[in-house]
Amino acid sequence: MRRYRVPLYTLLVNALVVALAATLSLTVSTQRAQAATVTVQAESYAAQSGVALEATADMGGGQNAAFLADGDWMRFDNVDLGTAGRLTVSARIASAVGSGTVELRTGSLTGPLLAVIPVSPTGGWQNWATRETEVSSHPTGSQTVFAVLRGTGTGSGDFVNINWFSFVGEGGGAAPGWVPVDQAKWNAQLSQFRAMTPAAVPGGVVRVPEFNATCTYSHSKPDDPIVLPGLPGASHMHSFFGNKSTDAFSTTQSLLTNKATSCTPAEDLSAYWIPSLYEGDKAVEAEGMIVYYGSRLPDPSATVPFPEGFRMIAGDAKAQTPTPAGSTGQYWCSGEGGEIGRSADGNWPVCAPKAHLTHQLVFPDCWDGKNLDSPDHKSHVAFTYDGKCSGAYPVAIPNLSFVVSYPTSGSSAGFRLASGMASSIHGDFFNAWDNAALGHRVKDCITQKAKCNSAGTF
Repeated sequence: MRRYRVPLYTLLVNALVVALAATLSLTVSTQRAQAATVTVQAESYAAQSGVALEATADMGGGQNAAFLADGDWMRFDNVDLGTAGRLTVSARIASAVGSGTVELRTGSLTGPLLAVIPVSPTGGWQNWATRETEVSSHPTGSQTVFAVLRGTGTGSGDFVNINWFSFVGEGGGAAPGWVPVDQAKWNAQLSQFRAMTPAAVPGGVVRVPEFNATCTYSHSKPDDPIVLPGLPGASHMHSFFGNKSTDAFSTTQSLLTNKATSCTPAEDLSAYWIPSLYEGDKAVEAEGMIVYYGSRLPDPSATVPFPEGFRMIAGDAKAQTPTPAGSTGQYWCSGEGGEIGRSADGNWPVCAPKAHLTHQLVFPDCWDGKNLDSPDHKSHVAFTYDGKCSGAYPVAIPNLSFVVSYPTSGSSAGFRLASGMASSIHGDFFNAWDNAALGHRVKDCITQKAKCNSAGTF
């Protein structure tokens, strides 16, 4: 049997979201210098049968395609499969019961079979796992791709949710948006890191792989040097932390040259930013941000530093969905008394007088090892799967997270972000650490599973 169905009102809202997503939310990014990478969000289908949407508890938030049963299908237009060569096809799935496959076909529901992705239980409808398969021969260029659900042993019941599909292949040439790492420079940075002798960990140190940068608010600008480089005023308002020179024209070199930072330690000249928060029409700037660098790997010893000039984004500025109490990635109240209520729209907590509005944003922790950035600023990174970094994302990088606290308790009126609803929270990281300072912290604190402070000491 199928699980619960969402109310008609929600389905109508979702239909509107899908209509917009078909235009705005299909992320197709192609790199011809080293690999063709295409990431397709499941909710961005152009047509479907038997599919509903729901808020996902997967990292990054947004929506997933839900209630998928045998015979259901989704159609995705203009999926660029690149040029001839090996293709790795992945699906981000969640399943509580049953088993089956996802058939990916080109052209039509019964068109040539591109790939078959196996589905087995992952432990729950919001317990996410990535399943992948290798394809040796495939159509090239822009294709219409159908995802056809084939359940086995489940009757007519739902057997899987899908968050996204990914296609990683080979090719030649160049495409905008990809920023290949300078391999000679990266190899030199790696050699310096590997030659470092780790500091001895004294007794009594908490054995958690972690260090941090403690930052205060620096400035606000409607700029975004990652998404909209060289276009001042083209973005919604952002609150910047770290490098005090950050603006639309910032580059790796400009960040390394301008030494003023609102973060401790001084060797961290990186830029960090988030959408500005408003209470009514008044901006509420954070009292502080702690940027944690850690690891979620059972064995973090393979972790390496970020390459100089590395950048990435977490979250989705386009996500405009309700965040009732208990939502994944929601804001919460830290401090004495905690949460004492919700805003009138239910999307924001109301905090006790001595508690403050807080949010934590978590970034991917696996890297493709080839690119400092990608067209969507996400396709060169991925979240850890099964406790390791492998496949198209083999390099373990520090698990970055922003913990931001605001000097306000809120009220029934709630808040808004410069990007919209609470669900649109997102963050940007532009690495400009001193290589030696970052390397020693990764070597001493992360690879040795030892909790360090902002100074990088135990």
